[in-house]
Amino acid sequence: MKSINISLPESMRAYVEEKVATGGYSSVSEYFRELVRQDQKRQAAERLETMLLEGLNSGNATEMTTDDWEDIRQAVRERIAKHKRSTEG
Repeated sequence: MKSINISLPESMRAYVEEKVATGGYSSVSEYFRELVRQDQKRQAAERLETMLLEGLNSGNATEMTTDDWEDIRQAVRERIAKHKRSTEG
């Protein structure tokens, strides 16, 4: 694991130290890792929400046909075969 050094104003440093002492964190590093994990989750949720809204706004829904499902299955089979070829050789 690599280190990152950050500079904080005294008020923020005191806040972080208090969060570590009272929040069940074993170290300042653990506290910052948790903040980064929470930010990653928040951004992933925002991306998912954006994609869902794009889907909802993409037009009227149409019923999937048997041919549509078969096309999807075939595309998945091709991706699996391509993946197997790239990992075997």
